[in-house]
Amino acid sequence: MSLLLFVLVSAGLLLAGYFTYGRFMAKVLRLNPAAQTPACALQDNVDFVPTPRFYLLGQHLSAIAAAAPIAGPIIAGMWFGWIPAIVWIVLGGVFIGAVHDMATLVASLRHQGRSIAEVIREHVNRRAYLLFLLFLWFSLMYIITVFTDMTAGAFVDAGSGGGVAASSMLYLLLALVMGATLRFVKLPLAASTLIFLPLVLVCIYVGPLMPLRLEGVGGLSERAVWDILLLGYCGVAALIPVWLLLQPRGYLGGFFLTFTAGISFIGLAVGSFTQGYLVQFPAFVGWVNPAGLPMLPILFTTIACGACSGFHAIVASGTTSKQIAREPDARLVGYGGMLLESFVAIIALATLMMLSKAQAGEFKGNAVQLYASGIASFLNCLGLNKDFALNFALLAFATFVYDTLDVATRLGRYVFQELTGWRGKAAPVAATIVTLILPLIFVTRKVVGPTGAEVPVWNIFWNAFGSSNQLLAAMVLFMASIWLYRMRMRYLVTLVPSIFMAAITVASLVLLLKPWLAGMLRDGRLKADPLGITAIVLLLLAFLLVVEGLRVLTKGRPALEGEAKAPTAEG
Repeated sequence: MSLLLFVLVSAGLLLAGYFTYGRFMAKVLRLNPAAQTPACALQDNVDFVPTPRFYLLGQHLSAIAAAAPIAGPIIAGMWFGWIPAIVWIVLGGVFIGAVHDMATLVASLRHQGRSIAEVIREHVNRRAYLLFLLFLWFSLMYIITVFTDMTAGAFVDAGSGGGVAASSMLYLLLALVMGATLRFVKLPLAASTLIFLPLVLVCIYVGPLMPLRLEGVGGLSERAVWDILLLGYCGVAALIPVWLLLQPRGYLGGFFLTFTAGISFIGLAVGSFTQGYLVQFPAFVGWVNPAGLPMLPILFTTIACGACSGFHAIVASGTTSKQIAREPDARLVGYGGMLLESFVAIIALATLMMLSKAQAGEFKGNAVQLYASGIASFLNCLGLNKDFALNFALLAFATFVYDTLDVATRLGRYVFQELTGWRGKAAPVAATIVTLILPLIFVTRKVVGPTGAEVPVWNIFWNAFGSSNQLLAAMVLFMASIWLYRMRMRYLVTLVPSIFMAAITVASLVLLLKPWLAGMLRDGRLKADPLGITAIVLLLLAFLLVVEGLRVLTKGRPALEGEAKAPTAEG
């Protein structure tokens, strides 16, 4: 089978989903072009900033994408085969993930840009609100931990890590300059794009010429030192105004992400004619992964971003909703942004499919290097130097992670301030520090795998991250169903997916808990395992949230004031 045909058919299905089911969701949610959005009503030029939709799409996409739509599909494909992976990416993206993102974004828009947790407080009760905040905060710990350690791993790679680290630092500096230029020089966005986007390529070229290497300090490895520095970056980035770093870096990152996917597709197309790219990897590998875990439900938690991700709800209702200029933009940014991420997942899966099983095995499960090598091969078909192309792909990967890291930290700060009610000038700083304490503990401890050898922290946390992330998506969909129900809109579009997501993620968490519980029963004592304890806390919080939600649903719908004046749907 032609690899190009596979990508074309998959992308065509996503595009069809946007123009059909995406339009249907716009009608369900009654997007109103005349409605005043929070970005306009509460504009403060720090958090609430009306933003052009394509600029915002780039920022939103770079914030939600990160490494998961790259690593997840490759890992799942290696374990189970590419057919199960692509089915979940396409169907999950169109009917669950994009619905989840768009519904959350619109719910936040209708509640002054407040978080999904605040929406729950209004439509369920304060107890559910506090439970959900705790759930969000714990989920963010996994996200920050996993992506911090992934980025640090890319920086210490023996081959091109130093060059990627240097290119990444230059890229962040470039984003700061762009933010200041847009703010104070008032340079038009189009002109800024023409100036700064080519400079990203300069950063990629210059990075390997001045590789950045660090020494271990005080018994800490180079990787651990990078982990600490990256968490420090997250703390600073979470506190400065969004226009200075988050928006320009997100815009460049989103453009870069889309550009990477697009030029990789062109390279794949050219290579299909010049190199004869064919699908070589097996369509189906087996029903269990190397650890003995079954495809159902592990497939659905291994591929989170790219199909459905609860983290997207935090981004959509935490930062994106505060920047939407018009309600109809929610379809492009929310629904379309998710499907663009699904396309990134398809390109990542294609880098695996072009290899035989033996060739893929040479990467020893390193999804990042496999992806970078595949992208480099595609770009090499366009005449780009293979080493430059490899650095380009690795910087693209690091860029995706950066955008999620500081957004996740900013959102953790928001959530913790909501949870504690902290106010005042010192509150954001204190909330940011508290949010980063657990990730700091996780990334600086040595983790030993089943064979007794030390393994990267993110490897251990990946399955737990996927399960907690998908359980968060299930809870968000369920709470969105309550909001839609109370607003007398079609709530089954979110309720049915929420039931499916809850079933598969609870099953996945139970599978992860079994070894820990069995070990305690065998030894007769409690083991302070952070994964096991956090998984139990998440399951308990999810159960209590469902109980609170069902109480609301059984009470019936309230009367709506001015119901006859409901806004007309966008066509």
